[in-house]
Amino acid sequence: MRPLSELAASEARGLRGLLFDLDDTLLSHGVLTRLAYDALWSLADTGLRLVAVTGRPSGWGEVIARQWPIDGAVTENGAIAIARERGGSGVTLSQRCTEAERHVRRMRLAEIVREVARVVPEARLADDVDARRADVTWDIGERVKMPEDRIAAILRVVAAAGARSFVSSVHLHATFDPDDKASGTLRYLASAFGEDAGAATAAAYAFVGDSGNDAACFGAFRITFGVANVRKHMARIPVTPKYVANAEMGEGFAEVAQAIVRGRAGA
Repeated sequence: MRPLSELAASEARGLRGLLFDLDDTLLSHGVLTRLAYDALWSLADTGLRLVAVTGRPSGWGEVIARQWPIDGAVTENGAIAIARERGGSGVTLSQRCTEAERHVRRMRLAEIVREVARVVPEARLADDVDARRADVTWDIGERVKMPEDRIAAILRVVAAAGARSFVSSVHLHATFDPDDKASGTLRYLASAFGEDAGAATAAAYAFVGDSGNDAACFGAFRITFGVANVRKHMARIPVTPKYVANAEMGEGFAEVAQAIVRGRAGA
């Protein structure tokens, strides 16, 4: 991983958009600091499209797409996209399955929840689970710190049920949806902006993240950034980010933003 000082001005100027994770990337221990929020506005002022790409619920995505200076949000690890309507504060939600299919998947996820409760009785669902459509999520690092062997036990239950899993710095997700952060984001960029996947991943869009559920985006996009705490999660990230900030979480995001803004200004 290279320091941010090595980001070429030509890379920054060639960007059409920036994609960014929320927890422990933009947010610091769940808090949106003034520094990080100002950094978002600075990026928006350069004309970049801004898209949150998160494991957080679609219910969160509907709120932040309306209120933040962003164009949309790809939520629940790629399953549900929320686009801000042009010229207003309304939003449009999109997903790959029908509501009938979604109902069946929710029933199957409920079975997994019951089995996890039997196998790992101390496991607790995340406090945002009621705002979710496509997955179910356990708290492994937000309010409680779950040992690795207990995380592994939940992952085995999820796999035995034929579901997919994602592990972030705060949550363990189970889903029957086929997308990850990269595929869901590329589908959103194509539908919202007509972006070609090859061009988007090669140079037009960059990604900022920190943990295991960001691995797909670190692997898909050529220009990627990690905040400093990404080093704690390298075991779950096969392709490391190209650049890394000195600081962690929101402060690190602000460093990345500053480097991009400076490069786009030619400074």
